[in-house]
Amino acid sequence: MSRILVVDDEKLIVKGLKFALEQDGIEVDCAYDGEEAILSASENDYDMILLDVMLPKLTGFEVCKRIREFSSVPIIMLTAKGDDDDKILGLNYGADDYMTKPFNILEVKARINAILRRASSAYKGNGGKGVITCGDLKMFTDSRRVLIGDRDIRLTSKEFDILKLLLNNTGKIYSRDDLLREIWGNGTPADARTVDVHVRRLREKIEDNPAEPKYVFTKWGSGYYNKR
Repeated sequence: MSRILVVDDEKLIVKGLKFALEQDGIEVDCAYDGEEAILSASENDYDMILLDVMLPKLTGFEVCKRIREFSSVPIIMLTAKGDDDDKILGLNYGADDYMTKPFNILEVKARINAILRRASSAYKGNGGKGVITCGDLKMFTDSRRVLIGDRDIRLTSKEFDILKLLLNNTGKIYSRDDLLREIWGNGTPADARTVDVHVRRLREKIEDNPAEPKYVFTKWGSGYYNKR
């Protein structure tokens, strides 16, 4: 059974999401302010967090940033309709995806199921075991863990999936549209800027000098690739 944390100070929204998700057999915990969200995320293992931007005590951005200090759990941020700045800021703080309010509960379920399926598929690949090596970098596909030397690199779900795709397809160039389709899925509202933000954050975490990469390269005008 999947377990999700829903964080929003609007209790009717939380109640509606909880009811709808529990109908699909998902266990749902609830938090109504930023501090409560961080406490719940630190004390429990979740498969995903739905996180509103506007929260009492701490904003959703602050919560996302704090959670990323100890967890790579997938985070979908709930933002005001049409507020692109909030979307980009959320991605910069480590969110995996975003949805705009008001949202259709069927779309919420579809987005959640897509992310959970990809996480499950990544775990089950190669029988749920395997290590991908690229220079000093080691990716453990079962635990979704990345090491560079003896340093543990904390990646978000999307960052991990992008890196895994590139490492598994050495030399193949993926355009932004390719990555949107492979990582976010068909029909995603995410755009090219979303891809660029995730790749930039990934490089900041794994490259000693992002301007002279060792793992994620850019083919100008074409896309991203690994040339292990």
